[in-house]
Amino acid sequence: MYIPTHFAADDTTVRELLSRRQAADLITVTDQGMLATFLPLVFDPDEGEHGVLRGHVARNNDQWRQRPIGEALVIVHGPDAYITPSWYASKSEHGRVVPTWNYLTAHVYGELRTHDNPEWLDAHVRGLTALQESAEQAPWSVDDAPAAFVAGQLRAIVGVEVVINRVEAKVKMSQNRPPADVDGVVAGLRARGDADTAAAVQSARRPA
Repeated sequence: MYIPTHFAADDTTVRELLSRRQAADLITVTDQGMLATFLPLVFDPDEGEHGVLRGHVARNNDQWRQRPIGEALVIVHGPDAYITPSWYASKSEHGRVVPTWNYLTAHVYGELRTHDNPEWLDAHVRGLTALQESAEQAPWSVDDAPAAFVAGQLRAIVGVEVVINRVEAKVKMSQNRPPADVDGVVAGLRARGDADTAAAVQSARRPA
């Protein structure tokens, strides 16, 4: 990933991004070609040197069966938005402005492992469910479903785990713009209803 120094993400930002309730793209290269799956993941920062990302795929998905050539790649997406130059104070000052796109993303590289053990899958699904349901007013639990039904569902999936070797992460959130332009971006995003990206721009802005 091309990462100019002023857009490099620090360790705290990376950890927060990987810990979000989200799905990401798992990509592997095999002797059958490139494979990709969009899937929800759980980040465990305490296993291994750099942590692991855990998820699951349908048993009929060939990606878990095809042995990767080299590392697996997980592309994790944070907030992103189109930025119109109309929001910049600089537009009325000198007009030398162009549109851009703000975004937060991480490319996570590591060893792909698969898990077909019912106990592993049960623990993973419970952890994933707890993470995703944590924002709900009435959180659903795996135990709310009949045990036989859950067992059948677990037989239909295979666990995947990326043991992280390295992370390349980029925060492009208007840090290269003057403070008045950043103010305009934050206000514009809020007016558009994009509170998440507005908060990311505000968090990433350089101290005055």
